[in-house]
Amino acid sequence: MRCGDVVEIVDGKGHRFRCRITDANPKRTTVEIVEVTNIKKAWENSITIAIAPTKHIDRMEWAVEKLVEIGVDRIVPLLCCHSERKEIKVERLEKIAVAAMKQSLKATLPQIDPMTPIASFLQESVSMANVQKFVGYCDNNTPRRLLAASYHHGCDAVVLIGPEGDFTHDEIENAFDAGFSAVTLGDNRLRTETAAIVACDTIHIINQAFADK
Repeated sequence: MRCGDVVEIVDGKGHRFRCRITDANPKRTTVEIVEVTNIKKAWENSITIAIAPTKHIDRMEWAVEKLVEIGVDRIVPLLCCHSERKEIKVERLEKIAVAAMKQSLKATLPQIDPMTPIASFLQESVSMANVQKFVGYCDNNTPRRLLAASYHHGCDAVVLIGPEGDFTHDEIENAFDAGFSAVTLGDNRLRTETAAIVACDTIHIINQAFADK
């Protein structure tokens, strides 16, 4: 692009800028803001997905990309007892999130937390008011309901997705104590990253269905 060309820029905080290039330097381009537009989120409620990162980081990166495309407000990488990945590079995930935000024509970048011990997140969640809290759990001996039958449209939601080895019994009990309800995402057994995407999209579909009525 050259001087005088018009380019659109987003700041990740809900604003889109229509700009004119004044200095087309390949290393540090300067632009003049011509117009500012506030881009409202396509969804009203807040969605937090707390997920134990997968052993293979490319699957976690893919999950972040798809969650941003679908629409998510916060992604919390969880450190659990059975976690096979103990560390992540938040900067790398943020770059993927930025690309996904632009690709899906959004203007709001979700918050991506550093690796967080599940106990710390559960402690934080106790103070979350007016939020529906769910934990995806694979134990058929634990009473569970479908997420689609448990979530009430228009409410903020937090969903816990465990590692490949699932949550421990103590982690689940602590989640219950923190106000989480055990849910299932259906009859299919899903990978960690797939479960996160299905959970997020389920909430969106329910909200969109009620919005269209």
